[in-house]
Amino acid sequence: MRRMACLLAAMFVVTVVAWPAHAGVERREQGNLVIEEIPEIPQRIIDRMFQYQSTREAAFQDWDHQGGMLISTRFGETTQIHHLAAPGGARRQITFFNEPVRGASVCPDEKKNGFLFARDVGGGEFYQIFWFDLATGKSTMLTDGESRNGAALWSNAGDRFAFYTTKRNGRDWDIHLGTLEKPGVSKAVLEKGGFWIPVDWSPDDRRLLAISYVSANESTYHIIDVASGEVTQLNPSEEQIAYGGALWSRDGKGIYITSDQGGEFSRLKYYDLETKAFTVLTPDLDWDVGGMDLSKKGDLLAFTANEDGISRAYLLDTTRRTYQPIPGVPVGQVGGFRFHPDGTRLAMSMETASSTTDVYTFELAERELLRWTFSEVGGLNTDSFVDPELVHYDTFDMVDGRPRQISAFYYRPAGEGPHPVVINFHGGPEAQYQPGFSPIVQYFVNELGIAVLAPNVRGSAGYGKSFLLLDNGFKREDSVKDAGALLDWIAERTELDAERVAVLGGSYGGYMVLAAMTHYNDRLKAGIDVVGISNFVTFLENTEDYRRDLRRVEYGDERDPEMRKHLQAISPLTNVKKITRPMLVVQGLNDPRVPASEAEQIVAAIRENGGEAWYLLAKDEGHGFRKKGNRDYYYWSMVLFLEEHLLEPGDH
Repeated sequence: MRRMACLLAAMFVVTVVAWPAHAGVERREQGNLVIEEIPEIPQRIIDRMFQYQSTREAAFQDWDHQGGMLISTRFGETTQIHHLAAPGGARRQITFFNEPVRGASVCPDEKKNGFLFARDVGGGEFYQIFWFDLATGKSTMLTDGESRNGAALWSNAGDRFAFYTTKRNGRDWDIHLGTLEKPGVSKAVLEKGGFWIPVDWSPDDRRLLAISYVSANESTYHIIDVASGEVTQLNPSEEQIAYGGALWSRDGKGIYITSDQGGEFSRLKYYDLETKAFTVLTPDLDWDVGGMDLSKKGDLLAFTANEDGISRAYLLDTTRRTYQPIPGVPVGQVGGFRFHPDGTRLAMSMETASSTTDVYTFELAERELLRWTFSEVGGLNTDSFVDPELVHYDTFDMVDGRPRQISAFYYRPAGEGPHPVVINFHGGPEAQYQPGFSPIVQYFVNELGIAVLAPNVRGSAGYGKSFLLLDNGFKREDSVKDAGALLDWIAERTELDAERVAVLGGSYGGYMVLAAMTHYNDRLKAGIDVVGISNFVTFLENTEDYRRDLRRVEYGDERDPEMRKHLQAISPLTNVKKITRPMLVVQGLNDPRVPASEAEQIVAAIRENGGEAWYLLAKDEGHGFRKKGNRDYYYWSMVLFLEEHLLEPGDH
């Protein structure tokens, strides 16, 4: 049985058109970067950041048939697939592409020596699925080369794979079956409209478990009869339910599944297909259960629980239906579980605030962790890295007669202060800041003496389904008020300098930056907006077709006159005259989620009002920077921006 596949990547042809220069603005081009108003980067910054930018990480992808594993890591410009034969062994690079490679799923049929992977071009996210033949070293595109495709899922026999595709109309995610024998040819098994993702094959490969995703708060599971195409909904209910991962039991009689039905959090459950009844397997865990994998025998199930932003790992005995923490896992983030086919070990990827992502196995007989990769950290002494403190602060509204609490992770520099502050907003918004290894955060704290606060404002995942809904539609600016409450909390801390606070964020976090700058301009020194939304109406009208309806559920439907008026009123672009502090805006030209026009219009408006806006555009990136050279320059410009607008001369 395959684990719930990640959304795999793909490729399409991009015609790059140079972005027009703003009148009277200093502009230069450096490779694929378009740079406006950003001063030349001092060599001292490049030299000082070199070690921090030389860190690497490794993530588990799959087991091969000889006992080794496939991992993803970067030794050049982009992340590629490597092979590892044994713990601590040399990493042998397998794929060599200019674009990052996403995922690697080994074919279960040992006679087919290879794996599925995916990639796109320029960050455009029109993913294609490829087959890599380990015997010949050749790769073959298996999808049409034009549509968006992903979630490639091998059958247990390894004779075919399921995947989603937008091939039919460019909007809906249908489910198709493909084979290695006929590249580019696939058979539709579900064409219902909406967003469907294959999740797991039944043990006999006759049925396919698929999720229909509506929003972070609503989804449904269905069983597809592969031969007939008949679709049967699992657990029909009038209650709005959010489901997570799901796995068939080895005997095919039931399904291990996570959902928030009947409670605030997503619990692990067993669904009996005959009785149609659920058994809750984690009744005492008041946190969301996340990724999971089932051993080949079906006797053990590994899963994670997101406990206030910290990832905890557990093993469930499926016979006794009892579970215990996996010993030795440090406080941090863990996931990517995959049992070895022989049942002796469990692979995982793990990171902490002071250690980069690396691959480990839990040896089941010895009950101990074994480290497989030792990723470089640029020669840095990570003992000096700062572990964040989990803090909570009061916000503006009440719950049960008391102020609502918002959580934040607080990275505190050495010394008494008062320290300048960067507030780091996560994206999503249905996401959550979870502390892991971040060289740039550690650079801020250790080298620049900046305190970093990463809040999980309302609308963040991980705190129950009611909390997740608190920023939807007309409630959007309540999350911005949570940012204002954090500024109040900063003002009460003697070690923090409330007069020197900057905001930073990407995607939805970029919107939070722009919104904070319009609401709290006089309390902030500067803002860094990365691929952020500047106008909700233009964003919804211009985001790719395949994701527009998903975003309407969260932000509101711009086609409704009342909602359109509201979205226009709260958009940062509408209120741009309130922004008088310096801004750094960063964007990828090929971004399918938040189009580059969102960055272009806010930069133009700020400058029209006489404001200062540094602008960095990458012509070969999409929603964020994935190529090392581009990311390095972005970090250099961000450090220079903070030095000039947040720090004082004696700080650096």
